[in-house]
Amino acid sequence: MSNFRNDPSDNDSDTGDDAFLEQDLKLAERGIALVKMEGRVFLRFSGEVKYHGLRVRYALVPARGVLAKPSKWRKMDPLARRDLIAERTGDKALAELQMDAEEFVAEIAEQADDAGFDPRVFLGVLDELETSEPAEYVFERIRQRVEHAIERDQEERHAARTKESINLAEYPESFEVASRMPRKFIALLGPTNSGKTHRAMEALAKAGSGVYLAPLRLLALENYERLQAARPHGEALKVSLVTGEERRIAEGSTHVASTVEMLDTKKAVEVAVIDEIQMLADRDRGAAWTAAVCGAPASTVYLVGAPEARRAIEALAERLEVPLEVHVLKRMAPLAMEPSPVRKLGNLRRGDAVIAFSRREVLMWRDMITEKGLSVATVYGNLSPEVRRAQAERFREGQADIVVGTDALAMGLNMPIARIVMTTAVKYNGYEEEEISAALAKQIAGRAGRYGVHEEGFVAGYDDDTHEVMRALMKEKIAAIPASGFAVAPSLEQLHRIASVTGETSLVKLLKRFVHNIDVPDGFFYPRITEEQNERAEWLDTLPLSVAEKFMLSLVPISTKVPVLQSAWEHWSLSLAKKKICKLQPHTQELFFMNLQEVEDTCRMYSAYAWLGYRQPDFFPSIEEAQKLAREASERVDSVLQQQNSATRKRHAGGGGGKQKRRA
Repeated sequence: MSNFRNDPSDNDSDTGDDAFLEQDLKLAERGIALVKMEGRVFLRFSGEVKYHGLRVRYALVPARGVLAKPSKWRKMDPLARRDLIAERTGDKALAELQMDAEEFVAEIAEQADDAGFDPRVFLGVLDELETSEPAEYVFERIRQRVEHAIERDQEERHAARTKESINLAEYPESFEVASRMPRKFIALLGPTNSGKTHRAMEALAKAGSGVYLAPLRLLALENYERLQAARPHGEALKVSLVTGEERRIAEGSTHVASTVEMLDTKKAVEVAVIDEIQMLADRDRGAAWTAAVCGAPASTVYLVGAPEARRAIEALAERLEVPLEVHVLKRMAPLAMEPSPVRKLGNLRRGDAVIAFSRREVLMWRDMITEKGLSVATVYGNLSPEVRRAQAERFREGQADIVVGTDALAMGLNMPIARIVMTTAVKYNGYEEEEISAALAKQIAGRAGRYGVHEEGFVAGYDDDTHEVMRALMKEKIAAIPASGFAVAPSLEQLHRIASVTGETSLVKLLKRFVHNIDVPDGFFYPRITEEQNERAEWLDTLPLSVAEKFMLSLVPISTKVPVLQSAWEHWSLSLAKKKICKLQPHTQELFFMNLQEVEDTCRMYSAYAWLGYRQPDFFPSIEEAQKLAREASERVDSVLQQQNSATRKRHAGGGGGKQKRRA
């Protein structure tokens, strides 16, 4: 029966003509149908493929099976139609499609068999398709179905193997030394200026051996010098400094001051001090504190920080089966809100710390204050630890009347601040502007009223709104840090373990498996990676690098948001991929032609190179040169800041103050 008979768009004569052509050319006997569908007139060949006991029937449109659009077909006379059909249905056309079908069936059957699938699931549709698409398109769609099925199956198997290979419930046991030795936790919790760090550092200095773990290079450096100056037994301690970018190794050292990420988990000591323990809850770096609490190989571990960390510490101690002693300390000097906001620059006074939340705002306030004739020290995150320390020293020694800074002042940098003045209570969180938390507000405010220098500390907002927000935040109760979900970052060993069971070498895939596929039995420990690391991994996967090299490069402490630093990181990555030695050349004269921002970024670039050099010295050998250049850049930054302060004050002395009075 003709395929045209039931189509109402065809007149009886056309349908009858085509039925006659089908009979005349004996199409049905040869397994050929003349079909009109989807706005096309086409031929469909039926046949069968036998392959290793598999029988697959098909009904497919050959490569030249589409004859015409219906409108054109109707205009063709019966003889032209007959000639066209005869041409397209020759033995050669039938043989070609049969051969293509046989090759395709063999291909799919082998792929399915290798993957453990029944090939009939994919090939059974060849006899059921109602389409005018040529066979090659049908074959391609089935190929994609097979590929997707294999990918899904592989994904499930890889996910299952990953889950079997890493169980976060066993995370504490991965720190062999700490997990095997008897340990004791002592939590010293209290607000800023409660003496908690002083008490912990005294215990550390008296110990025969120990390690101090800091959140910042600056704090590691400060306490390195503090330990060097200690004389607990009449003799100086032998102390080493270990940060990502610097090593000052003292021969036979008994004590180490280190950034928290640089903890040596293999060397047992008597005492460890983990500072700013509330950083357990930090979105990007919390995993380093989790690792420190679980892995610090010390008989006594001091956990120093804010009171809101208590529940989290208690939960960790219970999980690790380590006895815990908690001491909650009170602030030694009282802290109070000023009765009214500052409102005018002229109401600022010596000993004030003025807080803004961006480099641009800090420099703007510095200029406005220096135009009033006051000398200013400047502290913000982009400055190197050396510059921040030099600026803080100027304030400590009275060379600067006021310090203007970001919340970088809230951690470390012990300064004789009498009053904290907040220019705003709103901060950009990386995504949007939002009001600062009560915890941050109190940490910043707590820097006022240094014990032994000021009898009392004060806090004020510069304007009415900020003053009232700060008043409310100072009264607000700070929420406790969660007692579960402690962040765990991937280690290279874990990524290698995942790679060994999945065969994958893509850093993006390995990080994704770590986050989504490892076993997290009760959620007490939870896998985390940073957004920046994941973004870097995508680009690193395009380079011929090992998993270890890509993982290391994904962790380089350099901002990808600063074009010159991103460019330097890409250059180092490409050099390592090509196994080219990348040396630094001194070019300090160029510093004098750079603006302040450029010198700051240059300093950060040299520090990042030194970080790389310690991990890949064969390819980044200029470690000492990098540290020397970083010091020179830091000195230049400090010099520029002082020059700018002096220049602004001179303008004021020369009569520029009137303009500022109008602005204030």
